Order: sequence, then C-alpha cells, then structure tokens
Amino acid sequence: MADRPGWSSHVEREVVVGRRPEVFVRPLSMEEGRKLARIGRTAKDPVRLRRAIVVLMSAQGQAVPDITSLMQVSADYVRDVIHAFNERGFAALDPKWSGGRPRVIGEAVRERICLIARTSPASWGITAFSTWSLSKLRDHLLDRGTVTAISRETLRRILHTGGVSWQSTSTWKASTDPDFLVKMHRILDLYDHPPDDGRVICVDEFGPLNLMPRKGKAWRQVGSPRRLRATYNRRHGVMHMLAALDLTTGKIHYRIRRRKRHGEFLDLLKALRARWPGQKLYIVADNFSPHRHPDVLGWAADNAVELVFLPTYSSWLNWIEAEFTALRYFALNGTDHRTHTEQNAAIAAYIRWRNARAQPKTGFATDSPIRTWTHYPAKVA
Repeated sequence: MADRPGWSSHVEREVVVGRRPEVFVRPLSMEEGRKLARIGRTAKDPVRLRRAIVVLMSAQGQAVPDITSLMQVSADYVRDVIHAFNERGFAALDPKWSGGRPRVIGEAVRERICLIARTSPASWGITAFSTWSLSKLRDHLLDRGTVTAISRETLRRILHTGGVSWQSTSTWKASTDPDFLVKMHRILDLYDHPPDDGRVICVDEFGPLNLMPRKGKAWRQVGSPRRLRATYNRRHGVMHMLAALDLTTGKIHYRIRRRKRHGEFLDLLKALRARWPGQKLYIVADNFSPHRHPDVLGWAADNAVELVFLPTYSSWLNWIEAEFTALRYFALNGTDHRTHTEQNAAIAAYIRWRNARAQPKTGFATDSPIRTWTHYPAKVA
C-alpha cells in the first residue's frame, strides 16, 4: 500500500490503525481570524460561541481528539462543525433551531401583516389616528380577519423578523436652487482640490446661545439620572457665535457677539483676511442675507476674498456644520450656565482643546451618493 500513488504515509498510518482521517478547517485570512476571536469574546449564544471556539482551535492546528477533550463534545460534532464552516463560512456558526410546533401564522399572512404595518392607518380608512401602536395594529388585524388570534408579543416578533421597526419620522427640506449641481460640485472641488493660490474656509453662525438648561447624556448610576432645573425664562438675552473652519489646518476661529448682522460678519472676514494676508480666501457660506449685503460683497471683491455660496437649503454641504454638532454635544449639552461669561468660557475651553488636536480636513463625503448625482433627487414621502 506504500507504493500506491496519491497516498501519504500519514493517511496510510491512520488507515492501518483504523483511525478516521484528520480534518482541519480551511486556511483563514487575517480578517476571518480576528472575526472568530471577536465572536469568541462577545457571543452571547452558547451554540455560536462553542462552534466559533471549535473552528478557532482547528485553525490553530489542534486535532479533533484534542478539541473534543477540551470542549467535552463528540468527535462527530467537531467534524460536523469544521465541515460546515469549510462549506458555508460564518453562516455555519449560527444555530438553526428546529422542532416545536408548526407556525400558526403562515408566511403569506406574515408578509401581509408587515405590509399593513408599513402603511398609514389612513390607507385603511382609519382617520382617528395617524400611526399604529402594537395594540391598534393588533385590533385592526383582528377586525379585518387577517388573523383569528394574535398577541402583541407575537406581532412584535413578526414585525422584527420581517425587518419592520419603529422609527422616528424625519423631515427633509428640498433645495429649490436651479443651479444646485453646479454649486455643489464647485464646493466639492474646493474641498477635494484646495487651490494653490489660497485657503478654503467654511463660515457660519452658531446659536442662538441662550442661558436655558440644556438636556444631554452622561454616564450615571442606574436609576440615578442627573436632574437639571426647568425654566421657561430666557434671562440676559441671547448671543451668537460667528465661526470659521480653516480646512488647511482643521482649526476653528470664532467670535461671540450680541448680534449677527452684516457688520459682525464683515468684521469676521476682515479678521480672517488679516490672519492670512498673502493668500486668496475662498469663503464657503450659506445664503443668509447678511452674507450677501452689498458692503460685504464690495469689500470681498476688493480684498481677494471669493464668497462661494451654498445651494439654497443645503447647509449640510458646509463642512463646519459637523463641527457645530460636536461643539453642541461636548460643550453645551447637559449644562446649565447662569451667565454668558460662564457659557462663553465653556465654549472657549472646548475649542482650545479641539484646536490643539486639529488635523487638516480631507475626504468630505467620499463614499456618499452625492458624488454620483446627475440631478437633484428631492426626498419626499
């Protein structure tokens, strides 16, 4: 038998002693190895965890007998797991529960339930309410005869399995700018390829900054939420932040003023002009009327400052908006400042911290569908 081609001495030895051939998991990539290790650390399902450990041990070169000894499972179980993983990949780790009584509600009825849940009650002639709760949806299904009996929990599971979830309604203000695409691509080009002769700066106003308590989130002991005072009074007026994001350095330059008229905006532009006297400035800004004031436009034309206006209702194209979100979250949410001096100091502390860690801004929405738009896809319900 040693002379037969295609037989290794290892296989011959196992056949002689009556042992089954060893099996091992196929070679794993680095990413697959990391994924298995992560499943081994975080999996909550005991079946998935056990299967992942079997595959990981096999990938590390441990033989079936060693795995059975350590895991206290049968050799057939180990072999089945390895073969299944080699054939189906990570899908083989998930348990396929079987048994139990047949489904009372068939697949066609389940799809019908999900369809009804995705529609408005008005679509079914119901004008008393505008959205479903589980109880109202259940009553509707029973009244229509879609099902003869169903519990709220069963209904919840059917919707979950069907990919129907409870979500917040969002709004979208569509741009009416006839030159939307031209303006958008102009701004994206400035973001992607900053001109050699100048600096791209995103400018906008943030506020109003009032002194009312601001809701926020924080790590707290369970059952002991932090409480802030409630008040409807807006004492000491409001202030406004005028800010500029320099894409070259990633730093924010700002000032806080009582008003946000064209004079305050022009003062900000003059400060930016003085900071970089030898470069042309490309100022990305929205269509707020002070930005288009004749005094602003005239000064910009005389001082090598090009105002690049966003399409209407398209503030999301202004890179500084993302910075405002972080500013609100980390510096203001969860606070209850009693004076503007105190609140302004908190904002200043955050921006100093942020600017000390700033990096040049690159890669705006690189994977976004906006990069391939040939027309403006207005989002409507």
